[in-house]
Parts: sequence; C-alpha cells; structure tokens
Amino acid sequence: MNDDIVEVRTVDQSTLDGLNAWGWVSYVLHLIVAVTAVLPGAQVSVAVLLIALVIDLVKRSDAAGTWHASHFTWRLRSMIWAGVLYVVTAPLWLLFIAPGWIAWCVISIWFLYRIVRGMVAMNQRRALPV
Repeated sequence: MNDDIVEVRTVDQSTLDGLNAWGWVSYVLHLIVAVTAVLPGAQVSVAVLLIALVIDLVKRSDAAGTWHASHFTWRLRSMIWAGVLYVVTAPLWLLFIAPGWIAWCVISIWFLYRIVRGMVAMNQRRALPV
C-alpha cells in the first residue's frame, strides 16, 4: 500500500475536460509511434514523438493535483526509458543485426504496453502508479 500524501486541488470541469482532451491527443500520438515501432518499415517521423513530448511538458503543470498528473508523468517516464534503452542497445545493431533487432522489438513492445495500459486507465478515469 502506498502511504504517500498527495495534495489534491479543486479544478473546474472545463479544466479537467481540457486535460482529458490533451491527454488523449498525447496518448494517440504515443500510440502511433509505439505501433509503428513494432511494425518493420513503418516508422513515423520523430516529430510525432516530439509533439507528444511538448504537449506533456507544457500541460503537466496544469494537471498538478489531479488524477491526470499521473498520466503525464507516466507518458514522460515511458518515453524517457524507451529512449534511453534504444540508445543503450543501438551498438547491437552495429555489431550484430539480430540481437539489435530483438532488443528493439522488446523495447517497442514494452513501450506499446505502457501506452495501452495508460489509455485503459485514462478511459476509466483512474490515476496510474508512478
């Protein structure tokens, strides 16, 4: 059980609706990147991921104290960890093609799982464990 104290602030419905809309836009952009990362030859531009990153960074402060805050943190951490893992495993591509491909497939599937799990929680209007 998590005994952390979380400060919750009162937010009007229009702010929550806006956070919900921006959250879904970000999740869809992440989902596009995650799905195309798993499919060989279907990679989209890194610009899509950067747009999602900017949305999450800009709107994160608006979500402070709401259940949406955990989703912004979840997406940012997922993207940072995936990026670090891609960079760390990049030399495998140079040395051995198959291990690099396997490592990137595992990372991509993990990233896809994180995004889908977040989308399910967002649909249920639940906070994520961060």
